[in-house]
Amino acid sequence: MRSVFFDPGQMTARLALEAPVETPDGQGGATVAFAEIASFWARIEPVGELREEQAGADVFTLTHRVWLRFRDDLKAGMRLRKGARAFSIRAWRDPDERGNYLVCLCEEESR
Repeated sequence: MRSVFFDPGQMTARLALEAPVETPDGQGGATVAFAEIASFWARIEPVGELREEQAGADVFTLTHRVWLRFRDDLKAGMRLRKGARAFSIRAWRDPDERGNYLVCLCEEESR
């Protein structure tokens, strides 16, 4: 497999990696909050947007590709945060299988 050239100087976004934490709500369910588990530099690349109509209103989904240094603790349900912006991690991969970087496909959560 070919090596992927990536300039780490392009990692200009300071992101927090957050994991979901469930707290019982006393009625058999749970409330989900997020706790920060790491902070690092990354590169955010906008990929596209999807417009859908739901209940008569336009709903937009923004997708991003986020490059970060390799880590082996990513799990489904985690998200990345940059200030007030939150990016749900949908999938991730090691672009050249060398253990240098990860590319995460994320959807920006709207508030």
